[in-house]
Amino acid sequence: MQNRRSIARTGTKPSSKRNRTQQQKQRLKPMRKKGTKTYRYVIPVTERSEHSPLLSVIIPAMNEERTIGKVVRLARRICRDSEVIVVVNGSTDGTARVARAAGARVIHYTEALGHDGGRQAGATVARGNILLFTDADIPISPEHLAPYVRAIMDGTDVALNDYNGPITRIPIHPVVEAKHVLNSMLTRPDLEGASMTAIPHAISRKALEVIGAESLEIPPLAHAKAVVGGLQVRAVHHVPVGRMNAVRSRKRKSTDLLSQVILTDHLTAIKWMTDTLGSRGGHSDLERVRSLAR
Repeated sequence: MQNRRSIARTGTKPSSKRNRTQQQKQRLKPMRKKGTKTYRYVIPVTERSEHSPLLSVIIPAMNEERTIGKVVRLARRICRDSEVIVVVNGSTDGTARVARAAGARVIHYTEALGHDGGRQAGATVARGNILLFTDADIPISPEHLAPYVRAIMDGTDVALNDYNGPITRIPIHPVVEAKHVLNSMLTRPDLEGASMTAIPHAISRKALEVIGAESLEIPPLAHAKAVVGGLQVRAVHHVPVGRMNAVRSRKRKSTDLLSQVILTDHLTAIKWMTDTLGSRGGHSDLERVRSLAR
C-alpha cells in the first residue's frame, strides 16, 4: 500500500498553474555565468558606440536609499552599452552615495524637482539613443525591462507598459479613468489605460525631439504629443506596477495629492489638444452649424 501511494504521488501531474509558475521562474532566472558573479546582459550588443551609448536608463530618486542600489544594479544588466542616470533631488538620506556605489551616474539637485521633474532633468543630460524610464522604489528585473528597449530597437518610438490599472474595481479610480479617456480622445482606444504616466516605458531619440524634454515632466502631455506627432506608440509588455507599488499606495492619506496632480496633468494634455487641433481636439462636429444658434 505504501509503495502504491508513493507511486501515485510521484505520477501525479502538476497543475497547469504550477507549470506556469515554474516556467515563469525559469524564464526570469538571473542570467549569471555559472561559478562567477559576472552577469550576462539580457540584450547582447556586440558593438559599442564611441560617441553615445545605445541606452540611457533614467531613474528619478528622492530619499530612496533602501532600494536605489538594487534598482541600479538591475538596470545595468539590460545591456552593456548603456548608462544609468539617477536624478537625486531633495534627498536627505544617502540615496546619491548608494546610487553612485552601484555604478550610476548621479545628477544631484538639492531641492526637490517635483513629481516627474526628474524625468526631464535626466532626459536633458542623457546620451543614449534609447531612453528608458523607471522608478527608484520599484526594483524590476532586467528581463522585464528589456522588452521596452527591444521594441525601440525594432522601430517603435514610444514603448509603453501594457498596464491598464485596476479596471474591475467599483468605483474605478479617477486616474485610471483619465488614462482611458485621454487615449479615446487621441483616437487610440486600443492603448486602453497604457500611458507615459506609468513606468517602465521607453522612447527613441526621435521621440524625444518630437515631444521635447520639457514635456516629460507632464507625462500625459508628452503622451498626447507623441500620438498627435505621428510617432509609433505601442503597449509592448506588462509589468504590474500597481501591485508592486502597493505598500506606497497604502501609506497615502485620504486626500491623495498625487492623484490630483496626475488628473491636472491630463487636463493640461487635453487643453494642449484643443489649442493645437481646435476646440474639439481634432474630432468632427458633424453637421452642426453652431453659429446659427447664437
